[in-house]
Amino acid sequence: MDIVLTLLAIVVAWRLLCLQYQRGHIALLGRHLARLQIERHMETLTQGYTRAIHEKDTSRQLQILDGFSQTERTVAAQLRTLAEAMRTEDEQATRMGILPFCVPYLERFLPTSTRDFRALLDIHAQGLRRVVDNADRWGPKERAYHLSAELYLMQHSCHWYCKSRSVADVRLSVRHQVTRQKVLDSVSDETRQAYLRWLRSGAGG
Repeated sequence: MDIVLTLLAIVVAWRLLCLQYQRGHIALLGRHLARLQIERHMETLTQGYTRAIHEKDTSRQLQILDGFSQTERTVAAQLRTLAEAMRTEDEQATRMGILPFCVPYLERFLPTSTRDFRALLDIHAQGLRRVVDNADRWGPKERAYHLSAELYLMQHSCHWYCKSRSVADVRLSVRHQVTRQKVLDSVSDETRQAYLRWLRSGAGG
């Protein structure tokens, strides 16, 4: 009985420590996001793209997609602002564990198992801007598809930083009915390659 109570106490203490650690990450990111409207613009775009893709009339479809050009430019600019703002934060506060589950303060005792969220935001900001500018000269539907993937991957990264990779995976699946691997396969080649390099980068990433 004493063993059971001891184990239960350890589990509760661990969970409380995780929550405290995650609240710190949520508060830090939330402080910067509060001055922006990235989430609102992302919702506008993803819902609009879905509506356009299901539009049977091609001319109407293109008209809908063209109507989001200003929102696309705005969200790309705001994501760059977020990435630059996060660069002012202390590196230790922006480290995120690459394990599937949350390990509080992993950056203090096993930094090689963490990565820098600031660098990841830079990747997302560059990737989104590239797709918004249509550097690869995609058609409107294809461009909207890739832009949605860039937004989904960025959102996944924010949830990963705030909670854990497994929680981010679940939220991506529930909200958008897609896996991280599918999203990663759907972003631009430049974003995918940079993301994979970041993942392999080690403590100095």
